[in-house]
Amino acid sequence: MTLQIYNTLTRQKQPFEPLDPNLVKIYCCGVTVYDLSHLGHARSYISWDMVRRYLLWRGYHVQFVQNFTDIDDKIIRRSQQENVPWDTITEKYIQAYLDDMARLNVLRADAYPRATQVIPQIIEFIQMLIDRGMAYVADGDVYYAVERFPSYGKLSGRQLDQMEAGASGRLDDEAETKKHHPMDFALWKAAKPGEPAWDSPWGKGRPGWHIECSVMVHEALGDSIDIHMGGQDLIFPHHENEIAQSEGALAKPLSKYWMHNGFVNISGEKMSKSLNNFTTIRAFLDRENAPEPMVLRLFVLQAHYRKPIDFSDEAIASAQNGWHTLKEGLLFGHQFGKQLGWTDTDDASFGMPAAMRIDDTSAPVQRFIEAMDDDFNTPAALAVLFELAKDLQKEGNRLTHDGKSLVDPQTLRQQWQTLVVLAHVLGLEATPAVSQESMGISDAEIEALIQQRAVAKQAKNWAESDRIRNHLKEKGIALIDKPGGVTTWIRES
Repeated sequence: MTLQIYNTLTRQKQPFEPLDPNLVKIYCCGVTVYDLSHLGHARSYISWDMVRRYLLWRGYHVQFVQNFTDIDDKIIRRSQQENVPWDTITEKYIQAYLDDMARLNVLRADAYPRATQVIPQIIEFIQMLIDRGMAYVADGDVYYAVERFPSYGKLSGRQLDQMEAGASGRLDDEAETKKHHPMDFALWKAAKPGEPAWDSPWGKGRPGWHIECSVMVHEALGDSIDIHMGGQDLIFPHHENEIAQSEGALAKPLSKYWMHNGFVNISGEKMSKSLNNFTTIRAFLDRENAPEPMVLRLFVLQAHYRKPIDFSDEAIASAQNGWHTLKEGLLFGHQFGKQLGWTDTDDASFGMPAAMRIDDTSAPVQRFIEAMDDDFNTPAALAVLFELAKDLQKEGNRLTHDGKSLVDPQTLRQQWQTLVVLAHVLGLEATPAVSQESMGISDAEIEALIQQRAVAKQAKNWAESDRIRNHLKEKGIALIDKPGGVTTWIRES
């Protein structure tokens, strides 16, 4: 079976065939950096991290680009409320986003373009749309003329004559009077007093939200890409407008596949600030008796990415129990490897997925692939992981109580490695406890973790590298990366 992806554009599953067999180009719509990321963001970016990891594991070369919207009405309002420069706001929340994602083991993107880094290209792109008759100038603003794009609405399935006025996104009432059609949307907004602005042929102003992504896609990945992904709420108007802009200017399909994840509900209602049921990732992970970050990741993956998920204390408690089972299985080799006679348990690379080789023809691996090839069916894929973990858990109990296992040690090793590798594909990872006997940590343990971090960095597993650094920092150990790949350390007082 070949990988099948549900394409929002065609409303059906399609075989995955990248435009270039040697490279998969992916653009992921990122956050608007005016506040801390919430559980809806966690759901989205864990899902897309899973897709990326699976493609990499299946042997594809992936170029993964995720933007930051760093100029927007919400950013300007926050800047005014806090009386600090707008770019101080964006820098603060960009770093907060990266820190939150590292805790959730989300791999860093290959590039994080920012809207303000491509202002000249945005102006050029808008001028191209004006020259093609797809846009018009009105009192210093520039609007896209939706009636000039006959297929407008093809992604969302909406008919232009049935769309409501004011639904084009992030426009004020005054702007509505300037438009030729109620659904026309802003490409460039004339400057208002006290707002950040850039020079343009139409006067000082700033770009609209939608044009930013069209230009960042084009600058980072070219005219056409393989996968464009984002939350379900972005289908209309954001992604619909991206298509209109990019295809109106370039006369080429923007993306071959469009993927969208479902909403996060809180007790049956969509999570939103207006309903006051809004929870940030940081508040969730830092609260008293908070679960490990992997519990949140498992909670997300237990549902299919296109389906809504209901966040509740009961659901998190269930995910916590599930993680306990998986974690025991993932740590099996560290706990029982020596007892089983494995000779490499002291090696720096022991337990690292990149150093493991598994049997791709085995039943568990084939079932995992079959599940993931069916539009990334993570619930079915997790069922394979839980079976492996429970078998290892059972043998671990035998080794603990009877001192021996009924299963051949090498068979157990293959089962454990299969679990570790497949879990790694889903970004689910456990690290053995360090120095449990005391509050301190030995020099040998520090060196071993530094070696593990070096292996992770070589494999470009930045999330694991960051996790080890943060773990050592919590133990009072500061790492110092030097030229030539050398890392030294000091104990902080």
